Amino acid sequence: MSQLSLSAVRRVVVKIGSNVLVDAQVGVNESVVDAIAAQCVALREAGREVVIVSSGAVACGRVVLACEGKPAPKSGTASIPYKQAAAAVGQPLLMQLWEKAFSSHGVHTAQVLLTYDDVKNRLRFLNSRNTLHMLLELGIVPVINENDTVLVDEIKFGDNDQLSALVANVADADALVLLSDVDGLFDDDPKTNPNAQRIPVVENVDADTLAVVSESKSAFGTGGMGSKLTSARTAARFGIPAVLANGRRLDILTDIFAGKSVGTLFLPADASLSSRKHWIATLHPLGKVVLDAGAVRALAEAGKSLLPSGVVGVEGAFDAGDPVACVDEAGNEIARGLTAYAAVEIEKIRGAKTSEIESRLGFKSFDEVIHRDDLVLMNG
Repeated sequence: MSQLSLSAVRRVVVKIGSNVLVDAQVGVNESVVDAIAAQCVALREAGREVVIVSSGAVACGRVVLACEGKPAPKSGTASIPYKQAAAAVGQPLLMQLWEKAFSSHGVHTAQVLLTYDDVKNRLRFLNSRNTLHMLLELGIVPVINENDTVLVDEIKFGDNDQLSALVANVADADALVLLSDVDGLFDDDPKTNPNAQRIPVVENVDADTLAVVSESKSAFGTGGMGSKLTSARTAARFGIPAVLANGRRLDILTDIFAGKSVGTLFLPADASLSSRKHWIATLHPLGKVVLDAGAVRALAEAGKSLLPSGVVGVEGAFDAGDPVACVDEAGNEIARGLTAYAAVEIEKIRGAKTSEIESRLGFKSFDEVIHRDDLVLMNG
């Protein structure tokens, strides 16, 4: 696949970071919003559907509060309650800007606020998908943000990079574009090394790729380059190509879909996941199941279910049906899945043969700790 292959994309998620939209003194830069909206309208006129994931609510709210003489206290700049308040102030202002920008072209927008619970719960996941599909069918541009006004550690995505990859899955998108303040992925930090070279195509986001990134963050954004690579890797596993590019570059979206060599293209995995396994992969593990070498091979190479005989350890407190990470003895996540047994039950049957489950627990619900239909490989 190359940049030219993006010409076949019919539905795209465009994520715009705070470092693209926000200026320190004025808040959200209206001219940037207008420029991106105009490019999205051009994509629509070319037959593509566009979903926007927009940062900027918290940053916009912070600027407003500061102008009102109510900046964040020094001891609580990063506190969740202040971020919630800033998001509540900034979100309607952000949506006003997007609606104004699109409506000037005769296109309307819809606000969609999501939390992790909307993805974790299968019914809400499907409801979110249906809503996005209907908005697109009606010719409306969904503008999505994390629902920061109810943000707490248990439900936050972490940053809009991760949210955008999950939205690409929920929306059944053909491509994900991550607009930031960088021109793509480089082999070194271009801000400190003028000889750093842009990497035009990445076939696989692996440990070597992650090793070249800088984790610096902008004044307003929450996600560094590592977060963007993780988002691209997540999209790739869904079978969705991703592009990282500079959102302040003139006509950047037009250039991307015209096949010009701009930004960095992350190729999708050869084998994408089923819709249900897409969903499982998005879940935050509530615990860990530690596997021996034989179980790792059975899962990773043979596509087998996880049996109790391959479990050597259990971490965390979780119930049957909860998402857990399957890790090797070095702590590397091999797979993620929905467990058939609670943590306390797995502790009792770990290392046992299937025929011994009932004698150890007093009952047997399943032969497997995690059935292969409920397992997703995290490096495949």
